Amino acid sequence: MPGTAAHFSLLWRKITMSSSRLGLSLAACLLNISEARRKCVVENIAKAALLGENGQKHPEVSVLNIFSDQDYNRSVITIAASVDTLGKNSAALFLLQSIDMEVQEGIHPCLGAVDLIPIHPLSGIGVEECGSVARNIAETLVQHIPGSSVFLFGEADLPGKRSLVQRRKELGWFTRRDFNALKPDLGAAPARRCGLTGVGASLYVMNCNVTIDCQDLAAGKEIAGAIRGSSASGLKGVLAMAFPHDGKIEIACNVESFEDQKATETSEDSQYLAYSVLGNHFSYVSPHYLEAQIKKLASDRGIGTIGRALVGFTPEGCKNCAEYAIRESIGEFWKMRGGVFM
Repeated sequence: MPGTAAHFSLLWRKITMSSSRLGLSLAACLLNISEARRKCVVENIAKAALLGENGQKHPEVSVLNIFSDQDYNRSVITIAASVDTLGKNSAALFLLQSIDMEVQEGIHPCLGAVDLIPIHPLSGIGVEECGSVARNIAETLVQHIPGSSVFLFGEADLPGKRSLVQRRKELGWFTRRDFNALKPDLGAAPARRCGLTGVGASLYVMNCNVTIDCQDLAAGKEIAGAIRGSSASGLKGVLAMAFPHDGKIEIACNVESFEDQKATETSEDSQYLAYSVLGNHFSYVSPHYLEAQIKKLASDRGIGTIGRALVGFTPEGCKNCAEYAIRESIGEFWKMRGGVFM
């Protein structure tokens, strides 16, 4: 039946065996929203992402995945579309009217009802053009939604192109505060209901979480610190935090892609995996390797691991699913692979 592991295994074989003849410039938006406990709200936002300006379903848009976590009270909705249509859907506009930051609660840090709108290139488009799309989205938000405000990052943040990590540190993203003290790049001072939205563009960022079998947050923070790319012995491109989660500790990792002119196709068990966009070569840490490193660090502390959750897709997986879903006009692709509501 649709949504089962066996069903998606068959679907994935069909996806990877098919070739793309779209000829479209495709990008992905990993929409991060500060809501997970009201499933109907999250799914309505996903459905709104499929609609064009006339209220009809757009053939060049697909919602590939929904990942919701109730402890975090956060959802990630993976939207793939042609670059011409990505910035024209109404999902973010709908969302700002659906979530109230004055009453929002959750373990995961956040600043806005729409907390993050990152745009990533998939095929036929570069990261610079994604930056232009992101800036257009940001301008649309502040023009049409009273009280909305935006900070920019990556290719959308000109001329500095400051990273998301840098912008979050500047804004104090890790601790709740008075929204009136925040200074947005676009829009007025953040309204308490909407908060502050981050909009930007970068190479694909994969989300991969590993749960360690303990309740020791200090140990989790040590492990997260050890695997970060900024650590002397860390993994390139990896950003990590530790959170209490479902009675255990979860090491939540953002895995950034990076340019690698010598990148070659590698096996899933290798340290890095490779892919290309517009003939340029990029790499990222393998989910299997990331899990193995966390497992080793945990074992060194006498702690076991429970499992790994890939939130959405690898870069190549996202590209393949996007091309298949749009070619076959499958707007609600997430229903075929099974949305994850945890």
